[in-house]
Amino acid sequence: MKITFFGAVEEVTGSRYLLEQGDTKILVDCGLFQGLHELTKRNWEKFPVDPKSIDAIVLTHAHIDHTGYIPLFVKNGFRGKVYCSKPTVALSAIMLRDSGHLQEEEAKRHNAHLEEGEPHIQPLYTADDADKAMTIFQGVEYDAVTKIGPLEVTLIRSGHILGAAFVIVTNGKEKLTFSGDLGRPHDVMMKAPPHLTQTDYLVLESTYGDRLHPTDDPMQELAHEITQAIKKGGVLIIPCFAVGRAQAVLYYLYQLKQKHAIPDIPIYLDSPMATSVTQLYCKFTDEHILAEPLCSEALGVASISQTGEDSKKLDQLTHPAVIIAGSGMANGGRVTYHLRQYIDDHKNTVLFVGYQAPGTLGNVLVNGKKEIWIYGKQYEVHAAIKSIKSLSAHADYNEILEWLSYFKQAPKKVFITHGELESAQSLQQKIKEKFGWDVIVPKYGASFELD
Repeated sequence: MKITFFGAVEEVTGSRYLLEQGDTKILVDCGLFQGLHELTKRNWEKFPVDPKSIDAIVLTHAHIDHTGYIPLFVKNGFRGKVYCSKPTVALSAIMLRDSGHLQEEEAKRHNAHLEEGEPHIQPLYTADDADKAMTIFQGVEYDAVTKIGPLEVTLIRSGHILGAAFVIVTNGKEKLTFSGDLGRPHDVMMKAPPHLTQTDYLVLESTYGDRLHPTDDPMQELAHEITQAIKKGGVLIIPCFAVGRAQAVLYYLYQLKQKHAIPDIPIYLDSPMATSVTQLYCKFTDEHILAEPLCSEALGVASISQTGEDSKKLDQLTHPAVIIAGSGMANGGRVTYHLRQYIDDHKNTVLFVGYQAPGTLGNVLVNGKKEIWIYGKQYEVHAAIKSIKSLSAHADYNEILEWLSYFKQAPKKVFITHGELESAQSLQQKIKEKFGWDVIVPKYGASFELD
């Protein structure tokens, strides 16, 4: 068995790992590169291997940096199946269509500002392309074996987000395990990742390989920021990721209201995608700790903005309220319109609840910029800019090391991926020091024979 790394090496997006056994080729994850231009331009480059030659794609979970390249892969000739958990199928249908829509909007905005004679650009793929790609998805049960040529693939529920799985591939001699994004052992909603005890080779994420999560209680932090916003008579805006983070925030708000820890102010969920995803959380209740009817009650704590008109009404609020809206890094979506309305008033607060990548509006705001640009217009920042940093769905390095400690014997090799170089190298050193294992941080395009 041979593995080649075509993404998520020395950086945190574009997860793509090619496995070969004889004439059989499997791509584990098929994600988009995200962030700064030097990364995203890779999405437009020709994939190093002909998509027609690949027999199957296997997914760890539905996040776009693990799935978002699939519609283009299909456009370029891929004709195999996409195997993943059933919740991942349902989530991907929502997320890939949204990704296609964003690609269309980005191309439209670019073309609207072209100089005369400049060529128009086409979207990477469209929402219709995403819908076509979904026809080749095949949901599989956890712990069941799927045969792809001489290889056997098993998915094991892993926490992190709805449908996330460890992917285990074996050729009958060697076992290779992909962690995907490793969830946390004490997440507010998701079940803890199970302890694995044996693998010959391990591909391990390192997003937080050089960091520990704060030990602050996110529910108390959330209560504090809401209370402060109410004292000022202002609106609290929470830019929020639609998958996982929005549901966690809703559950925290539900608990705060149940405990009367915050006043009974209106809460609005202004994200069509987060609304659809929340419904899936209450469909796949085996994935997390909220059984029905508590799931519907807790995640229904907010009023839903169904239409664009509903969203526009939220920009006319004259009383304290909480608005949860996408996108989580404020680089698109409905939250940008709310920021235009509320960012210049000191009474208001913008509360970030996740990582803000370089190049995003969220990153600009959390770094203290006092003037920002939204859709070609400049705004002064007078609202309070706050962050809660303890809500990550990724394990930190202590949690990763704890998870590794359950392996009964050393893997032959551990490949560190899905982390910036400093983070990956830091985790590499920590694993070597603690366990004495053979740990590699692969380069883009590097191949390894697993035997």
